[in-house]
Amino acid sequence: MHPHPNRAPIRTPPKSRRLRTTIGVAVLLGVAGCGGQDAPEIDPALIPLLRPSQLTESAPDQFTVRFETTAGSFDVGIARNWAPLGADRFYNLVRAGYYTDVYVHRVIEGYIAGFGIHDDPRVNGVWNRELMVDEPRIMRNERGRVAFAQSGPNTRSSELFINLADNSNLDDAGYVPIGEVVRGMEVVDSLYAGYGDGPPRGEGPYGPMAESRGNVYFEDEFPLLDRILSASVIAPGGSTPDTGSGSGS
Repeated sequence: MHPHPNRAPIRTPPKSRRLRTTIGVAVLLGVAGCGGQDAPEIDPALIPLLRPSQLTESAPDQFTVRFETTAGSFDVGIARNWAPLGADRFYNLVRAGYYTDVYVHRVIEGYIAGFGIHDDPRVNGVWNRELMVDEPRIMRNERGRVAFAQSGPNTRSSELFINLADNSNLDDAGYVPIGEVVRGMEVVDSLYAGYGDGPPRGEGPYGPMAESRGNVYFEDEFPLLDRILSASVIAPGGSTPDTGSGSGS
């Protein structure tokens, strides 16, 4: 990988650390099949997110997702031919409500705005094991474009980031844009960036801790972060990016 100079890769926890965190959370919460009396009840709305094998519908060729956030709203247009696997994953997660009440936890001014750690540790544990294989990059990581975060080959899962600048250094490092902001980029630019990057590069939110504690971690330690209130597919209609396969490569 060739991460941004002096900055950690987009998805900081390596796979082994994520798996250790997942195992620890499973034991802590009693969700490893033991059925203990102290295991927390599961919100029925979360059940689809705990069954990733059922979230495999193919996305439309083009669709738009509207994000309502504490900073305002913005739209992301997806072109499936840019990255079919990524587009399908994003489409299914949005429709299942994954990004509702999710913090934009990694905002680095002039670089990226990252999100996708769920409030429920059990959901994080499930999706940390649902890794996508890599696919060819069609479009560049230009300002406003959206890609899945990753920590190495074949590790994309549920976290994404929006490029706040032209990040050409990410083009050959496995970061594959699936779409771009088509409305409200000024809102994206205004997302709170005061905490900076997380460990080891900074003192901002620490991914594994957030995965194991959920939103309470952000609320306790990083209360100024902006949050996604809802994310929904706009169908039909909405602006979508240019679907040309060669205009940005």
